[in-house]
Amino acid sequence: MKPLQGKVAIVTGASRGIGRAIALRLARSGASVVLTARDETALDAVAREIDAAVRLALDLRLPESPQQLVDYTLGTFGRIDILINNAGATKRGEFLALTDEDWADGFALKFFGAMRLTRNAWPYLKAQSGSVAHIAGIGGRTPGREFAIGGSVNAALLSFTKALADLGIADGVQVNAINPGAVRTDRLHGRLARIAEEGSIDLAAAERKFVEASGITRVGEPEDIAELVAYLVSPAGRFIHGSLIDIDGGQTKTV
Repeated sequence: MKPLQGKVAIVTGASRGIGRAIALRLARSGASVVLTARDETALDAVAREIDAAVRLALDLRLPESPQQLVDYTLGTFGRIDILINNAGATKRGEFLALTDEDWADGFALKFFGAMRLTRNAWPYLKAQSGSVAHIAGIGGRTPGREFAIGGSVNAALLSFTKALADLGIADGVQVNAINPGAVRTDRLHGRLARIAEEGSIDLAAAERKFVEASGITRVGEPEDIAELVAYLVSPAGRFIHGSLIDIDGGQTKTV
């Protein structure tokens, strides 16, 4: 029997990159998966890759969207066992160039969207002794000068994880956060393309330069994150609770 057979998982930001990889991996472990993101066309493409998957395109920045997603999941599968809060990208840039709107948008999806969805799903996660995993980022521990928004949002998610994990002990819900480093996504591709252009080199050379400058073993793959998530929410990973797990090829040097 597959370790997640009979379980129902919600994965946000599931249309591409890390979210897509997580959805595929949980499905291979036997879970039925509810996919959500804003891009309906991209969601449809992912849903076609998974037999036991449904998708709902919505914007989790809107206060009413998390309850809509919970209602949709319960109406389709009747339960919620796993919640993966992965949605949310934040704007990079020098601090003085970032506007109030940039800051508000950064928190609206990645923090408030995750918080509201967790709050609305919590009674059903409690009923199933379920699991929550927040996909935050290493910038929450060690932010750079162009990552003021992202670092602040991720740090808030890490603090939220610790607080929620304390409640999770009482309610029987596992709560953890995962901090990816540099992972091969569309966003990282854009950064590598800029390095290549600035240095008049090809993308492979730009990646080697990036890896060396970052002091890491290699660029991560979305599947690296997905494998960790699948282990965490499986029966084998249940003793891991309230943890903030860096998965970054050695980029985070702080203790």
